[in-house]
Amino acid sequence: MRLATDLAETGIRMVQPNPSVGCVIVDDNGSVLGQGHTQQVGGPHAEIMALRDAQQQGRDVSGATAYVTLEPCSHYGRTGPCCDALINAGIKKVVASMADPNPLVSGQGFEILRAAGIEVEVGPGAAESREINIGFLSRMTRRTPWVRMKIASSLDGTTALENGKSQWITSAEARADGHAWRARASAVLTGIGTVLEDNPRLDVRLVETTRQPHRIIVDSQLQTPPDAALFDTDGEVWIYCAIQDPARTAALQARGAKIMTLPSPFGKVDLAAMMRDLAHREINELHVEAGHKLNGSLVRENLVDEFLLYIAPTLLGPGRGMTALPALEELSSGLALQFVSTRMIGPDLRILARVKGRDQF
Repeated sequence: MRLATDLAETGIRMVQPNPSVGCVIVDDNGSVLGQGHTQQVGGPHAEIMALRDAQQQGRDVSGATAYVTLEPCSHYGRTGPCCDALINAGIKKVVASMADPNPLVSGQGFEILRAAGIEVEVGPGAAESREINIGFLSRMTRRTPWVRMKIASSLDGTTALENGKSQWITSAEARADGHAWRARASAVLTGIGTVLEDNPRLDVRLVETTRQPHRIIVDSQLQTPPDAALFDTDGEVWIYCAIQDPARTAALQARGAKIMTLPSPFGKVDLAAMMRDLAHREINELHVEAGHKLNGSLVRENLVDEFLLYIAPTLLGPGRGMTALPALEELSSGLALQFVSTRMIGPDLRILARVKGRDQF
């Protein structure tokens, strides 16, 4: 199962909006007959790739065991059912890390396999599979993406000087690592303030990737310039606004943008409604790289699941903080987090901190 999990991790940047799955087929002696991982959307799933790998090497898989990191699919979607392929190949046992929360599968794959006389074991590698596919699980069970907020700051929490300068607080190594997290996400989100101040591209450039995540802009008044740099790369641009402006909409649509109008009662974008809409549009993991104001709004509305922090070993004094939050009167009112991991990235410290209990779904 460790090999199957490694294969699933290999495919994580290419499979959105599908889950990333690994499959290894072994004989009774534990020798690997075939292996594979899920391909780009519309392509073969992990089980099919493993069966093909075995076939190409002339290896008979009848009577073999398939280790797979997620329940084999049982329905016709963009591809055919993997259950049927395993049954037809003569697999005698399937060891799966976890059930697929997709209502179109959700235990039905296991039932079909058992009905065909195949032994099914569930559980090994479940924790690792959940982490790899946490966005897919979130979308299927909560109907919202898994929201990860990336922030780069000094040791004293400054993300930009008072004059707005922020490039670069952290190192080149940290920036490359941040792009790796962008690459695994379905989409990268920022606010109109960042677009106007920094003119970012929001694409993946510093690591290899087979696809570009969508770029999403929270832009209440449709102020995104049609010549913004984020239009100059592959992938789609989605803009969420709060007003109807046919002229601005037409100009942005001419650049290929999709415009979604979701106003709140306060004239801003309804951020909770936006998250539900993103899930409907098959966004699994949402990677946020925004300024302190939008960061604060997302945190206040309890829409952030975890924080990806890069802390530089420097003190910058007064400036913009990580999030614009209101002052609290009680320490107990703070947002409770738990550290998932800490790691040095070049000279900087990377912290992954998750909202307590948020991953219990």
